[in-house]
Amino acid sequence: MKIKTDEIASVIRQEIEQFGSTLEVSDVGQVVEVGDGIARIYGLGKVMSGELVEFESQGGTVMGQVMNLESDTVGAALFGDATGVREGDTVRSTGRLLEVPVGPQLLGRVVDPLGKPLDGGAPLGTTETGKVDIVAPGIAARQPVKEPMQFGIKAIDAMVPVGRGQRELVIGDRKTGKTAICLDCIINQRQYWGTPDAVVCIYVAVGQKDSTVASVVDVLKKNGAMDYTIVVNAGAASSAPMQYIAPYSGCAMGEYFMWKGKDPSYTGPKHVLCVYDDLSKQAVAYRELSLLLRRPPGREAYPGDVFYLHSRLLERSTKLSKENGGGSLTALPIIETQEGDVSAYIPTNVISITDGQIYLQPELFSAGVRPAINVGISVSRVGGAAQIKAMKEVAGSLRLDLAAYRELEAFAQLGTQLDQASTRQLARGARMVELLKQGQYSPFDTIDQCLSMFAGSKGFMDDVVKEKVSQFESNMLDYFRGPQKALRDELAAAKSFKGLDEKFVAALKTFKQSWKN
Repeated sequence: MKIKTDEIASVIRQEIEQFGSTLEVSDVGQVVEVGDGIARIYGLGKVMSGELVEFESQGGTVMGQVMNLESDTVGAALFGDATGVREGDTVRSTGRLLEVPVGPQLLGRVVDPLGKPLDGGAPLGTTETGKVDIVAPGIAARQPVKEPMQFGIKAIDAMVPVGRGQRELVIGDRKTGKTAICLDCIINQRQYWGTPDAVVCIYVAVGQKDSTVASVVDVLKKNGAMDYTIVVNAGAASSAPMQYIAPYSGCAMGEYFMWKGKDPSYTGPKHVLCVYDDLSKQAVAYRELSLLLRRPPGREAYPGDVFYLHSRLLERSTKLSKENGGGSLTALPIIETQEGDVSAYIPTNVISITDGQIYLQPELFSAGVRPAINVGISVSRVGGAAQIKAMKEVAGSLRLDLAAYRELEAFAQLGTQLDQASTRQLARGARMVELLKQGQYSPFDTIDQCLSMFAGSKGFMDDVVKEKVSQFESNMLDYFRGPQKALRDELAAAKSFKGLDEKFVAALKTFKQSWKN
C-alpha cells in the first residue's frame, strides 16, 4: 500500500500538537532551610518577587510567597500549617500572585487571612478571587470625599466628621475604647442595610486573643450587625506571615464590593468600611518577618520599608469616580500608643498617611468621659464636606464652646474670682462635655444628634443640673419624636435649621417649662 507524504506529515504534526498540550513546564527548587514560618529555597531561577510558590510537603501542599530574591537563594514566607515542610522538599513556582476568595458569600462569616472559614460553618462556595496586594487606584479614578460615614457618636459626627472613602486613624493607649468606637460605627451602619446607601463592614483582627475576637463577633451578632460584616482573624497564635497579610486580605474582600458598583446590572452594596485592629501588631509581625529574612533592621528595628507597608494598604481607601461606579472604601486603622507617645515611629508614620485622627486619652477615660475623645487633638482633614447642613450649623459653635471651656477650666483651677460671663461659659462647657458622653454600642440617629447639639448651643441646658443632662436630653428627644414629630420630620427633610430656628427655640422653651414642672 502506497502512503502519501502529506498524510504522514499531517499524522506527525497531530502527534506533535498533542504532545505539546500535555507537556508541563515549571520552575522547580529545593528547600535549603525552614523555620519560624520562613523557608530558604535553592533554585527557582525565574521566580518573581511576591509570587506564590507551592511546597510539596509530607502533610500535603503548603503555599508560600516569595519575599526575598538573593544571588543563590530565595526567601519565602509560609502560609497555613507549615509544620510538614522539611529540608529537601520540592518547591514549584505557580506564576500567580496571592489571591483570596471574595463575594457576598463571605458576609456574616469569620475567616482567616486566606479566606478559610473559622466559624465552623459550611464551606464558603465562592467562585471569584481577588488579588491580596494591588496598586491603589490613581487620581483620575477617584473623586473628592463628600458623603458622610455616620459613626452615631455625637463627638465624632459633630467635630471629627468622617466621609466615605476617607482614612481616619483611631489612636490611643490600650484599654481606652479604640475598638469600641469602631464597633459603634459598624453597628450604626445597620440603618442603611437594604438601601442604596448600604455599607459592607470588614473587621480585621491582627494579633488579638481569640477570646477577644469571639466577644467582638458576639457583640456584632447581638446588635444585628453580622449580616453585613466579614471578620478576618489572624490571632495571636497565628504565624507572622498570616498576621502580615491579614489587613491586605480584608481590603481585597472589600474592594470586590467597591468595584462592583461599576457594573450597571449590580444592585447590591458598593460602599465598604474596613477596620484594621490594629496596625501596630501588623508592623511588629512584619518586623519579625523581615528580621527572619535577614533584612537589615532600621529605626527601632523596623525595616526601612515599614512606611510602604502601611501606605500601600491605606492608599487603597478611596471614593471612586462616577465613571467607576462611585463606590467607596473607608479605612479605620487602629494604632496603639505606649504611654500616650504619639511621636513614636509607627504612630507618626500612620498619622502622615491618614486624613485625620481620633485621639483617645487615658485621663479622660479614667475621668468617666466615654468615648474618651480629646477633641482638641482629634482632627478630620475632610471636615464639613462630610456633614449634613444641619450638623454643620450646630457643630461650629460646639467646638468653640469646648475650646473656651478648656482654657477657662485651667484658669479657674487657680482659684481666681471669675466674672459672670466666664461663669456662664464654664457652666455651658461643663454641660457640653456631659452632652457628648454616650453609652457603648448605642449609636445616635443623625437628626437626634443635631437636636441635642442645637439645644446645648442655644443654652437650654445651662441651668440643668450636670447629673441630669443625660435625662434632659433623653426626654427632649422623646418630645421631638412624640408631640413635635412634625417639626422633627421637617428638619429631617430639609437637613438644615435654616428658617426653622425660631420654631425649634419655641418648642424647646415649651418642653423646658413642662420638664421643670
